Amino acid sequence: MDIDNNRSERAIKPFVIGRKNWLFSQSMKGAKASAIVYIIVETAKENQLNPLIYLTHVFEQLPLIDLKDSEALDKLLPWSKTLPTDCYVPSKTK
Repeated sequence: MDIDNNRSERAIKPFVIGRKNWLFSQSMKGAKASAIVYIIVETAKENQLNPLIYLTHVFEQLPLIDLKDSEALDKLLPWSKTLPTDCYVPSKTK
């Protein structure tokens, strides 16, 4: 268990910086959509994924699967072990 909350503070920093920009959402639906995208991107980061490559993969695969097939959808989640290796951020080994 970490003794401080630095990791959680770093995770929300982009949200705090952008919150004034989000005051000008045109509608509740727009604000909700922004929040969903933010959550997906931050979850991808926490799972060591490159958000751009991960989202590209998801958007390419979604039209090809049956959206009622929960197993197919589970394979696209950020914590899925079946994601292509190129979705992951390269490890920083020295």
